[in-house]
Amino acid sequence: MKSVFTAAVAAASLVSGAFAGRVKKRQAGNLPPVTVSGNAFMAGEDRFFIRGVAYQPGGAADAADPLLDTEALAADIEMFRELGINTIRIYTVDNAGDHEEAMRMLDEAGIYLALDASTPEYSLNRADLESLHWSYNTDYLQHLFATIDEFAGYSNLLLFFSGNEVINARNNTNAAPYIKAVTRDMKRYIGAQADRRIPVGYSAADVKENIYQQAVYFSCGEDDNARSDFFAFNDYAWCDPSSFTISGWDQKVELYSNYSLPIFLSEFGCITNRRDWNEIEALMSENMTAVYSGGLAYEFTIEPNGYGLVELGSNGAAEPNADFDRLADAFAANPAPTGMAGAKSEEEAVHLECPAESEDWPLDTNNLPEIPSSAEQLITDGAGEAPGLDGPGSQTSGAEQSATEPDLSNGVTTSEDTTNESGGSSNNNANSDSGSSGSGSGSGDSESAAGSVNAAFGTVVVAAVAAMALVN
Repeated sequence: MKSVFTAAVAAASLVSGAFAGRVKKRQAGNLPPVTVSGNAFMAGEDRFFIRGVAYQPGGAADAADPLLDTEALAADIEMFRELGINTIRIYTVDNAGDHEEAMRMLDEAGIYLALDASTPEYSLNRADLESLHWSYNTDYLQHLFATIDEFAGYSNLLLFFSGNEVINARNNTNAAPYIKAVTRDMKRYIGAQADRRIPVGYSAADVKENIYQQAVYFSCGEDDNARSDFFAFNDYAWCDPSSFTISGWDQKVELYSNYSLPIFLSEFGCITNRRDWNEIEALMSENMTAVYSGGLAYEFTIEPNGYGLVELGSNGAAEPNADFDRLADAFAANPAPTGMAGAKSEEEAVHLECPAESEDWPLDTNNLPEIPSSAEQLITDGAGEAPGLDGPGSQTSGAEQSATEPDLSNGVTTSEDTTNESGGSSNNNANSDSGSSGSGSGSGDSESAAGSVNAAFGTVVVAAVAAMALVN
């Protein structure tokens, strides 16, 4: 009997070892996964509009994972219901934590999660070109991949942000290729390890000199993997009392009218004057829905920056303020449109040419840094143990960096497709007119990943048979 037990334990260990550090299988939720089609998000057969809030109680200064305090989350979910929202954005999570209960609670409330994959300790350093190159390393990518492992299995995981306001001025536009490389790497990991396509894209600061160039840059190029699945930006131009034209939003709609990807506001809600939230009416109107897919009001809890819809009392309980009531009224008065509301189809959504170098866009190459070789191996093997919020961080870790020179003179423009047989794909824009000379031809990663899983499974079966033989 001891031999039987030992063999069974060995088999179980092989199972655990074979699948540890990969996307975790989750029980199917009530909400359908959201996909990208043309310049729209789709939930099943219906167009999906983001109607939500930014949610990071405690703010960025003392970043903690709000999904791990399920008691507080339960109370906040009741207020999400009162607001009438369908999405929350979280900027920092603990990828070593257990999110099963929180994601179930959100799913039952009809709430999707838009998640920033980076954290303050695991992120790109935009200080200068050398810092960017140093911080784009295996430790950083391993953290991102571990976050994907933790959340990709939930059907109410709406999307991943590959970065937030990394470019915040014209003079640090040189961060763009590194952001785009991170998007590429995340999409390829999802393609290899997940069983569905999950949108990945960038949340930009509204840098007036080059916000449009940013949008075009993140959607252009030969490599389907490197192109974003959406573009979002933080827009505080509408300061009540205002209007579609006074805010300049009419000009932005016109500017992005030829854009090929879904666009939404990853933050909005100017606090210069009282917030009446009249922008909700504009966002849900035919003036904008052909181009925009909604947005996220900033932010849920009142922080030192003065923004917030609820105030945390000394006992930790949240109390809604007048901003909350007005936002709830605005959402109730302006439901999401039905039908496609003017969105472009896959055939109509044609990717634009990459922006040319200029004074406002001082980027002289479309090359990207090659993924570090040890991070490439993670795409096949899985991320491994998640570092969590207590991890040492990646910006100065000294982990393997890209073999590409910091100036990208020997950079790359294509990457291998990692689409797997389970339904995951590194390419959410498979029907793109711009095509890719490199992403469609290479399936080595997916074959290798499938091979490693099949080999592991075969070993497990052999061990299990051996155990049964001992029983007999």
